[in-house]
Amino acid sequence: MEYRRAVTPALAGGVMVTLLLWWAGASADALRLEGATDVLGREAVAGLQSWLLPWAYEPSGGTAGGYLDGTGASRYLSLHHTAIQIRYAAMLVFYTAGALLLLRRLPPERGRTWAALLALCAWGLVAATLAVTVSAPWLIAAGGHGSYRFLPQLASLSSAGRPIVVPVALAAAAWTVLVARLALKATEPQPRESVPARPALLAATVGTAVVAVSLLVLSYESSAAALQTAFTGAGLLGEPGDLLRQWLLLGGWSGPGGAPLGEWLLYRVGDVLLLAVVWCALRWLPGLLTRVSVPAMAVCGICAVVLGLLAEQTLRMASDGTQASSGLLSVASGLGQGVTAALIWGAVAGVAATVTLRAAGRRTTSPSG
Repeated sequence: MEYRRAVTPALAGGVMVTLLLWWAGASADALRLEGATDVLGREAVAGLQSWLLPWAYEPSGGTAGGYLDGTGASRYLSLHHTAIQIRYAAMLVFYTAGALLLLRRLPPERGRTWAALLALCAWGLVAATLAVTVSAPWLIAAGGHGSYRFLPQLASLSSAGRPIVVPVALAAAAWTVLVARLALKATEPQPRESVPARPALLAATVGTAVVAVSLLVLSYESSAAALQTAFTGAGLLGEPGDLLRQWLLLGGWSGPGGAPLGEWLLYRVGDVLLLAVVWCALRWLPGLLTRVSVPAMAVCGICAVVLGLLAEQTLRMASDGTQASSGLLSVASGLGQGVTAALIWGAVAGVAATVTLRAAGRRTTSPSG
């Protein structure tokens, strides 16, 4: 898909996802009405607030300036507004840029529509994570104690507001695909990359092995604990353990311990599902792209890992929902976890798959003598 045709749907999707998140953040004020707790319940209101407040223009709470300490907090209110403005601007930029690349290499035409829809949905969650992370320093400064445990604060704020982004990203992806289909209506079908089967299988396996390093090796309890405590220190950049775990670990697991082996194996099915989704995506992507390039495979690798995480979390929601008594909001609060690590490992997996695909392809096409 040509850039001039892809710009309009990419920008339309960026505007849509930004407006939907702004509307969701503005709706947080309704949760402070007196009747909200009576209608929804205290737990539901608290859960919705944790989803919506990271996207709210006004800070939460009832003290001066909306901050919990209330001591001269109004001085920092403009910093909070600046942080949210940066958050929405970054959301628009990140989503539009990623959607532009995806639509160019993975146009939503016949045979590619569902792949483009899923990739754009995953990219919406990635763009939101990047936007939240970029704007987090301003929110930390707005709290009035930016020099205290900066990196743990950054890790905490960077992981906020993800559950609400999942349905918003799906709606924005559907809108982006619709606009792109209209832009492609009078054009010829885009060419596909010709990829031999054996190099594609090898590339998918190598890319999945990269993701498995984080999911199975680094995420094991002893490895995660070592990563958490390996780097210590004082000052502004001290205690980076929380941030490192957030950007390097796709999950967390341990041995069965005292739990029944069957239940432990059932819980690990989610990890198998994540790796299966990543493998299938990396196997099919080279044949769906108009041209296999490093940037396209890196972005698509990120989207593949995010989709695998969502599939894993949805499976665990379904299994935990039968036993949870706190309701759907509590069970769904884990949606979107691990996206920051998916940025790193998905990109590395996509690049590794591309390099493997090209190397194996050259060996396949070289004369054997």
